[in-house]
Amino acid sequence: MGKILGIIGGGQLGMMITEAAKKMPEHISKVIVLDPVKNCSASQVGAEQIIADFKDKNAIIELAKRSDIITYEIESGDSEVLKIVEKDAEINPSPETLKIIQDKFLQKSFLMQNDIHVPEFILVESISDLKKGLRKFGYPSLLKARRDAYDGRGNFKIDSPKQIQKAFNYFNEKNLMLEKFISFKMEVSVIAARNTKGQIKTFPLVENIHEDNILCQTIAPARVSEKIAKKAQDIAKTTMSVLKGAGIFGIEMFVTENDEIIINEIAPRVHNSGHHTLQSSETSQFEQHLRAILGLELGDTSLLHPTIMYNILGPKNFEGEYKPIVLSEQNVFLKMYGKKISKPSRKLGHFNLVGKQGESIDQLLKKLESLKDKISINPA
Repeated sequence: MGKILGIIGGGQLGMMITEAAKKMPEHISKVIVLDPVKNCSASQVGAEQIIADFKDKNAIIELAKRSDIITYEIESGDSEVLKIVEKDAEINPSPETLKIIQDKFLQKSFLMQNDIHVPEFILVESISDLKKGLRKFGYPSLLKARRDAYDGRGNFKIDSPKQIQKAFNYFNEKNLMLEKFISFKMEVSVIAARNTKGQIKTFPLVENIHEDNILCQTIAPARVSEKIAKKAQDIAKTTMSVLKGAGIFGIEMFVTENDEIIINEIAPRVHNSGHHTLQSSETSQFEQHLRAILGLELGDTSLLHPTIMYNILGPKNFEGEYKPIVLSEQNVFLKMYGKKISKPSRKLGHFNLVGKQGESIDQLLKKLESLKDKISINPA
């Protein structure tokens, strides 16, 4: 009999984990997700749902009692409660790993202590701490919420002394840190996996392009030298070996002007920049995550085809139900997330544009421009 898998979070990542689990019935017999949104994305593809907040103690306890193993698609779960319920279910990545990663100050401190290069940072507990840090780092600098921040929502870029008070007030007494701004020429990421037996594998380095702090497209492989790609993968493997958490981790990095690699942030879960693996690789990141937390041999991570992943986001000037999107072009794989309501910058779906044999990234980028014109979110 396969195990019952519990997932904290039932959005699009939980949806694609559920779909991967359904292809592994000998290992996973059922998926249960905990998510506050009724009829969440994962429930639409066969997962049972507990409707509750990600941090709801009683709901987490219920999920643990109904599951053999628990994982997450969002790092907002209560690590202290998860630690308590380890007696009821195996949890991967472990609550200790989650606790380190979900607090950006703890995460950066941990990486720095293990000689892994990160931007300079300081703890901010008062506006005087903020001013002191700005004197040290200069302008611009990034004020960040330590927890519960993603897609740039927890960042405030301070460009001048006039913005200090506004930036501090913006976070409404949240726990904060200040980070030195890094001038970079490219944002990249490595999707890395570690199974419960300590085996580590990484997918090839990809290049990420953001708009308004939200990932717009991922280019696989990244347009960098072999030397930079290897350096980034080596850093990812070192990071995985010291974190010791089982599962997929999305490791976001900067390539600086002098070709140094600096870790920006780590997500202890499957990652938006890994969606290309659904078509580009022998093993998708979602299957790999399941293999990792189940203690199975990790799958092949070779890139079979150059691929561009493009996020379909809700337009800024519209909120409401929208018409279905259809793409019928060859080598274009559309994935919608079942979200009925479009909201500004909401991730509604993505498509993977897969290269044919001999096709270059530049050729794919030209094709992408024509495909963008066919993607529009219109009122239903």
